[in-house]
Amino acid sequence: MEPSNSREYVTVHHRLGVGSGDRLLDVACGAGLAVELARARGATCSGIDASQRLVAVARDRSPDADLRVGDMHALPWQDAAFDVVTSFRGIWGTTEPAVGEVHRVLAPGGRIGITVWGHIRASSGGWALAPFGLASPVKREHQAAMVTLGRQGAGEELLARYGFVDIERVEVPFAFEFADAATFARALASSGPAYEAIQDVGEAAFLQAATDQAREHLREGLPVRAEIAVVGYLARKPRRRRPTTT
Repeated sequence: MEPSNSREYVTVHHRLGVGSGDRLLDVACGAGLAVELARARGATCSGIDASQRLVAVARDRSPDADLRVGDMHALPWQDAAFDVVTSFRGIWGTTEPAVGEVHRVLAPGGRIGITVWGHIRASSGGWALAPFGLASPVKREHQAAMVTLGRQGAGEELLARYGFVDIERVEVPFAFEFADAATFARALASSGPAYEAIQDVGEAAFLQAATDQAREHLREGLPVRAEIAVVGYLARKPRRRRPTTT
């Protein structure tokens, strides 16, 4: 999946002005490519993810970073520990309290940048996510709740509720791009929503459905490509007000 995510990481890092001297935390860091790219811009990086296996990969890539297995609803860092916090499709409509934890660990004036899926059905490549629909109705309802932050005004309201200011909604470039249908199917099967579907229909059925979807969109001599809307939210934690004198 990671090559497809790179545009997203680079765009948000650029918009946040990530650079030398920044203390950056990536929430739901996965295998740590976003952390590695932030380090390349000069940031001192930390990250957290619930998966031990993915954090092990992230540590191998960035041995000098502070990468931990844990819960984003209880971040194991002190107040005001970071200048920048990012989360790339890691904070969802079902994990809103994590935004409060992000606010806590950001220093006054610190920046946040998060991404979520946008209007999937209106995306030319929305077909690529159709195999997730093989999950049970209950799990599909959960998936729908996850992506509510992509709706107009939803992310702005959430960030404002937790005390963020200067909130900006931006379009973030994103495209799945794979050499062939089978590679696309294997990559899609590695994602969280795919795991939910696989629990219900089995891995073979999921892979077949994803392969069939991709084959319908093959182009001679070109990779499988699916452009999907991704929304970014950029905001800032207010600076402390100086006490007034009389």
